[in-house]
Amino acid sequence: MTETSSSLPTLSRTRPREITPRQRLYRRLRPYLYLLPAILCFVVWIYEPLARAFMLSFQQWNLLPTTPKVWIGLENYRNIFALPKFWQALANTWYYLLGLLPLAVALPLAIAIFTQDLPARSRNLYRALIFVPMIVPPVVGAAVWRWLLDSNHGIVNLALQGLGLEPVGFLSNASIALWTITFITGWKLIGFSTLILAAANASIDEALIEAARLDGATRWEIVRDIRLPLLSPTILLLVLMVVLLGAQWSFAYIHVLTEGGPLGATTNIYYLLWQFGFGSLSVGWSSASAVILFVGFGLLAMALFALKARFSFHDD
Repeated sequence: MTETSSSLPTLSRTRPREITPRQRLYRRLRPYLYLLPAILCFVVWIYEPLARAFMLSFQQWNLLPTTPKVWIGLENYRNIFALPKFWQALANTWYYLLGLLPLAVALPLAIAIFTQDLPARSRNLYRALIFVPMIVPPVVGAAVWRWLLDSNHGIVNLALQGLGLEPVGFLSNASIALWTITFITGWKLIGFSTLILAAANASIDEALIEAARLDGATRWEIVRDIRLPLLSPTILLLVLMVVLLGAQWSFAYIHVLTEGGPLGATTNIYYLLWQFGFGSLSVGWSSASAVILFVGFGLLAMALFALKARFSFHDD
């Protein structure tokens, strides 16, 4: 009995390895080290320029390195708010956004829904053709549209003349030019929005659709009661993107086609601050406009995020 027990191997208990303060600090900092490249990009490309623009908004400077920056306080803001051109650009910005919502959200939504039941080959062909404007560079697209809409020799006006109508100054008429730029920007965004909505529509559980059909639901009832509620997060996301970025996406078309004219009819707030900064070299005015734009759209983004959280419907 004694020999047997003595022949068994003895289990040695190893003491847990003590963690040094340096290792404990490293473990706490390791997750933040993974985030460090992204944080540095945000600081270098977003927060540092934003802070610099905020400081320049209180100064007078003409962008020349040899010219000193003069601190003038709130004078830039007073001058901008007293400028009729600023309020005109602000109103044009809202017109751009209101005009883009049907083109960049409502129309792609209809295309995504009503092409879902087509054969796969036809559906992919339609969506590929709709996506083509998205891959066309904005400057190239603007050059093509300038040729199409030319008042004298453009294909569109030649077609109107062939129908016995008067040529239209799509880019020279102050009452039409704004909506022309809005349409061209919407033409550019239709493919992107259709792709996003089509992907969201394809991810809807087909069992819900089949169950509704077995219960006698019509196609419109399926769209109204199943597809639209389940697409609401994607729809609200697109609305958020169009409202916050839509007027910015039109910058290239404004610059190439109208340069903000005629009579400032197509100038929005983004193009105005570019004119201040690089047209007249009024860096203080441009920075003050950028700060106003940042604060205004920041508050608008908070409201839109709250609406998105309130009205989004998720299939749980």
